[in-house]
Amino acid sequence: MTEKIFNPFTDRLSRDIRNTLSSSLVECLEAGNISSAEEVAKRYLAEHPAPLYSEYIQQRLQLYKEAVKTIHGGSEDPIWRSTILWNLGLFFEMHEVLEHAWYSAQGDTKLIMQALIRAAGVYVKLGCGYKPQARKMADKAIDVLTIHQEFLSDYFQPEPLLKALRELDPQPPELVG
Repeated sequence: MTEKIFNPFTDRLSRDIRNTLSSSLVECLEAGNISSAEEVAKRYLAEHPAPLYSEYIQQRLQLYKEAVKTIHGGSEDPIWRSTILWNLGLFFEMHEVLEHAWYSAQGDTKLIMQALIRAAGVYVKLGCGYKPQARKMADKAIDVLTIHQEFLSDYFQPEPLLKALRELDPQPPELVG
């Protein structure tokens, strides 16, 4: 028998937990605390879910605390914020933060945000074993990120990310400025 894994692509409860917690992170970053995420967690944990769900929730709360501590009071720049989330392994949450900013972004900034969302999506897909889908997302991200390396270098060194995306490295690189 195969061990059940937390997979938002095939399991409704996994998807609901991931999406609801992730949405709450945007509120947490604005408030400077994780109260919103703790309320979401409390609702799910009150149902006494299987360990794979409760472990995911507890892990996310810890990472959210670290994210809020690092981001709150810092730059409002969504790309800077997204690099912090990336380095914490919060790829879906990075997508949430960038998507909110992407709606009002324009020009190259909008394209770069979309490419970073796709790059994060690569690691969401790889984490659940969806290598062909990750490859397609990586290819779309690589083109834009390659063209805008100079812009990205204000935030982090883009080459390790580009190399990881080209090779579909299962270990995401740290985005270091």
